[in-house]
Amino acid sequence: MADLKSMYSTVSKDGFPQTMTLTLGDETLVFEKRNWTIDGEEKGLRYGENPDQPAALYALTQGSLTCGGIAWRGPEHGIISRLSEVQMIQAGKHPGKTNLTDVDNGANILQYLTERPAAVILKHNNPCGAAWSKEGVASALDRAFWSDRIAAFGGAVVVNRPFTREAAEIVAANYFEVVAAPAFEEGVVEILKSRKNLRIMELPALAALQDLPQSAFLDIKSLSDGGLIVQKSFVNRILTDADFIPAAASTREGLEVTARKPDKDELADLRFAWAVEAGVTSNSVIFARDGATLAIGTGEQDRVGCVELAVHKAYTKYADSLIFKEKGLSLYELKQKALSDTGMKDLLDDIEIRTREARGGLTGSRLVSDGFFPFRDGVDAAMAQGVSAIAQPGGSLRDAEVIMACNEMQPQVAMVFTGQRSFKH
Repeated sequence: MADLKSMYSTVSKDGFPQTMTLTLGDETLVFEKRNWTIDGEEKGLRYGENPDQPAALYALTQGSLTCGGIAWRGPEHGIISRLSEVQMIQAGKHPGKTNLTDVDNGANILQYLTERPAAVILKHNNPCGAAWSKEGVASALDRAFWSDRIAAFGGAVVVNRPFTREAAEIVAANYFEVVAAPAFEEGVVEILKSRKNLRIMELPALAALQDLPQSAFLDIKSLSDGGLIVQKSFVNRILTDADFIPAAASTREGLEVTARKPDKDELADLRFAWAVEAGVTSNSVIFARDGATLAIGTGEQDRVGCVELAVHKAYTKYADSLIFKEKGLSLYELKQKALSDTGMKDLLDDIEIRTREARGGLTGSRLVSDGFFPFRDGVDAAMAQGVSAIAQPGGSLRDAEVIMACNEMQPQVAMVFTGQRSFKH
């Protein structure tokens, strides 16, 4: 215990075999352990979720599944599991499990956002911020960063277009752990390498994700007793605006109620946010506007709690962005200075007033929820912040009550159903 810091940079030696074979009925899948020769030394994963957990990465190299009439992903679909030494342009402190699973979840989200340049910043396998932009990958990355500058610290950046000089300058000016892109424009790698501990990955498949939504992979969950649960992976059914289902339901008295249909801009934001939702731990909700996330509430046990958490985060991040852009201070630093400096106290009061007036930037936003609303309290809490449109799975006993809550608002709030739940445990 003489040097606690050293455990975070030491590569843990694993004892896992070079091959792993999985037999399901009469079908066999063969996986090969991934090792890389870096600086003349062969290395596997740095470690697992924590430094005292040896870990190994395996790539599917042989076999395919045909069970259940489902299109299953095979060896040709490898992305992060097929990472090579050439693609690991800079190993930094050498990647561990969490680095790779963050990049993997970035690809998981981006598979539904292939229409335009998109960027996701992830931390602890959840997106901090995400955006897509017709103006290019740097614009998308900038908007993703400012949607949650605080959480982005030490995160993984994953994009679906070649990394540009402008995008590299955003990374170089901040602290990130990983950058993964399908390619890097000339001179960009040199800018990124100014951050010596940054892991830089070139993954060409990130530019060709459009075919993935048509297939599924075998999703395996290991239980603490050594058992396994296998399932078909989540496949997003909302790939176009037309895939949303009009929100309609009947009251207990038999009265049919319908919600306002979202307009074109609202539908685009709802589809974008639902794509991001595929990579968010449940229970969760996402506020978004103009192709960028504003706040993500995740991991709560109750639906209204997700909304309240996201609102709290939105107000905090909005206030932080105001003071950081104006004074180069974080919200925390401002609060500390305000304890002993009356001028800073006045500035803090002004920041808080402007944040409340802007409702944390949520006015005119759209909301998606990974599960249905069991009560109207969740939608009421969202609409109190100025949400204009909501997408949710539908199927609650109180769908009619929830729709009526939207219809009571002035102006009327739109709602559609996704027809599927998006839980991620």
